[in-house]
Amino acid sequence: MSPVDFEPARAVADAVLYEGYLLYPYRGSSAKNRVRWQFGVLAPRAWIEANSPSVDGLSGSAESWWSRTECLFEGPADTTVELRLRFLQLQAGPALDRAVPQEVTARATIADLSRAEDVVEVAVDGIHGRLVWGAGGVDGPFRLHRIWARVENTDRDTAALSHRDQALRAAMVSTHVLLGLDGGGFLSLTDPPEWAAAAARSCHNIRTFPVLAGPEGQHRLVLSAPIILPDHPKVAPESPGDLFDAAEIDEILSLRTMTLTDAEKAEARATDPRAAEIVDRVDSMPPEILGRLHGAIRSLKPVAREPVGAGCRVRLRPRTRGGDIQDMFLEGRTATVESVLTDVDGSRFLAVYLDGDPRAEMGAGPGRLLHFSPEEVEHLG
Repeated sequence: MSPVDFEPARAVADAVLYEGYLLYPYRGSSAKNRVRWQFGVLAPRAWIEANSPSVDGLSGSAESWWSRTECLFEGPADTTVELRLRFLQLQAGPALDRAVPQEVTARATIADLSRAEDVVEVAVDGIHGRLVWGAGGVDGPFRLHRIWARVENTDRDTAALSHRDQALRAAMVSTHVLLGLDGGGFLSLTDPPEWAAAAARSCHNIRTFPVLAGPEGQHRLVLSAPIILPDHPKVAPESPGDLFDAAEIDEILSLRTMTLTDAEKAEARATDPRAAEIVDRVDSMPPEILGRLHGAIRSLKPVAREPVGAGCRVRLRPRTRGGDIQDMFLEGRTATVESVLTDVDGSRFLAVYLDGDPRAEMGAGPGRLLHFSPEEVEHLG
């Protein structure tokens, strides 16, 4: 079994682990830091069933005692898959509860998981849980498999009517799953190839949102988080460190932290070592680092020398993933643009007819026109 490299996904996974850990102004006396741990909380079952309005639905309950991840894998059955269950364990602190990261690892081949599900007991200093995972084939012309993992809190000692703070002592917090392969590749559930679209829709993810992890083009890692992320999420390269609030902007939070009084900064430092790291980092931030946070442009694309419009001749260069699988047979074919259209969200696409297609002489009709984004054509004049 070859080792699986999770390093390309670690920065984002760590950001998920500590999302909402502490919020600005990072002080224990702040009201927003008195109700914590909003994401990925798997608490004792008895407590959840006594206090949650809905524990089995997709929504209606921010907390539960279990979660489920399902994703799709394409490749041979002898491929090894490694699973890492990661969560925070709460510990009492002088001002606020602190959290210690925990990780449980399991490894198996797809064939082994297809023959029998694997059960891994989780026992970490007062936390009792269970990971049950398995795999199975998916009907179709390709070697497609479904991998699933269910994480449960199996604590039986916490009373149903306990205070939330007590229940959290036995809870797994910020619970998420990393999956990695030593061969083959995962398929995107948000943008699957056309032939796997039905299988992707049939995946049941409860309180988790699995996405492809690592850099663009890599398909051997999946991050299944309790928050919604896009495929291949990444931490902004100009970010100097975590601020525990990925919905905010580093520049704004850094500037706000700079405005804290000396007394407020002292309280934040005493609240938690990670809060102290934020305050110290912001206090010593060089102007050039702060300036780098002021703005970054990542969406610029090369612009064609001439705009592509009606009557232009183009060569088709369909994208290989996320598009119609039939388009691959049109790679390199030339066509003429009949019109430029705009959909409801403002995206442009080109309606073209293939050169040499006899239907082009028949006027507009079903199947005559093909549609591509401007990035999928090469302008010929």
